[in-house]
Amino acid sequence: MNRTPARLCAALLTVALVGVAGAASAHVSVSSTDAAQGGFGKAVFRVPTESDTASTTKLVVTLPEDAPLAFLTAQAKPGWKVVLKKEKLDAPTKVGDFELTESVRTVTWTTSGRGIAPSQFDEFAISGGPFPDDESISFKAEQTYSDGEVVNWDQVAEGDKEPEHPAPTLKLSAPVAAEKDSAAYSSELSISYDGDRTARWLGGSALAVAVATLLVVLRQNRRRA
Repeated sequence: MNRTPARLCAALLTVALVGVAGAASAHVSVSSTDAAQGGFGKAVFRVPTESDTASTTKLVVTLPEDAPLAFLTAQAKPGWKVVLKKEKLDAPTKVGDFELTESVRTVTWTTSGRGIAPSQFDEFAISGGPFPDDESISFKAEQTYSDGEVVNWDQVAEGDKEPEHPAPTLKLSAPVAAEKDSAAYSSELSISYDGDRTARWLGGSALAVAVATLLVVLRQNRRRA
């Protein structure tokens, strides 16, 4: 039995799958380990260089207009200059416990060196909040190469099909931290109250015993006299 055609097909299939996986993962993406609905957290943008001949020299992240953040800071990176640009909102907007009239609209990193070389990637982070009470939040990313090419990652996925240049979308975890903190605080408060009540009871009992003992001693002294 000749196994060469079967092995050749398997090899070609493997190469094809690797190529598809590489293409699917070679876009600007965003992730977080602590960003939660209504809370604060850190969002990390992973930026791969797809070009075979040019380096990534600039990244512009645009925040959504309908989900401004009350507080936002950007990661400082050696060899990169970071600029935060604020814009006035069309109307005062309530975000958590804060009312905003302006917010950071774009965060721009520009290299002063060689940038991200071909076949390499780097990460850029922002930190802030409160994040919206939604399951996810989408950003827009503009990636500029050293040869002048600009790639906009701003297409929103429809259904299960991923667009050619998908917008970085951050999944937000459920707001469970606040509930846990509240439960822990209530538990500590209960323990503290119970402990304080027990201490008062023991103190009162000890005082009663001391008074009773004193009365007994005084009576005995009177009888002896």
